[in-house]
Amino acid sequence: MKKLRARMDESILVCAYYGPNGERLIRRGSKLANMLDCPLYILNVDSVPENELSADRAAYIDQWKLLAEESGAEEFILRDNEKRPAAKVIAEVARELNITQIVIGQSPQSRWEEIKKGSFVNTLLREISFVDFHIVSIDRSVEDDDNLFDNGTRAYLVKADEGHRIVFTYSDEVIREGIFYKETGTDFNNGVFKYVKENKTCQLHVTDEKITEPTSIHSCIREETFDE
Repeated sequence: MKKLRARMDESILVCAYYGPNGERLIRRGSKLANMLDCPLYILNVDSVPENELSADRAAYIDQWKLLAEESGAEEFILRDNEKRPAAKVIAEVARELNITQIVIGQSPQSRWEEIKKGSFVNTLLREISFVDFHIVSIDRSVEDDDNLFDNGTRAYLVKADEGHRIVFTYSDEVIREGIFYKETGTDFNNGVFKYVKENKTCQLHVTDEKITEPTSIHSCIREETFDE
């Protein structure tokens, strides 16, 4: 829950990116905001529209929204469907919110990539010369699990004898239409069924085509009920 901050001359923006280190950045930004007693904002930039995000990425978004609420952040900002470079979007948000400090992760680029493309941090410094940067080292021992699932396949949710299940052929029994993301490396239809309800993304865990429980992979989401 948001709280009244004593200092409004300082404000912190956390730039979260996909992977297990995103939570670490948010918690570091939250700690700084609490120390300074100033507003905290969390930003994610993605070139893909929100309703087309993979199950993995949608799960991270759900997790970050919960962390933003837990830490009392002013706002979680998702700039989706962005075709501009991330550095320009970050700079724009920083100006709009009068940000004074930005928390970002250490660039995962190799030295050769930095030579060819230039350092992302240096690019940000050219775009944003009016803020202080906190560069947080990332835990390279933690693998980025952004490839837990295969590409999505259109699927349908139907009522079964015991609960619900997904099928891949449309019929009059269909309750929801969505996308099924199959777990990588399995011969069974295990994974996540993702659909949109009332402009909110919902995800259900699937085991052998049967719905077992609501899930968001990395964090719990609101339990979905079916009253049709």
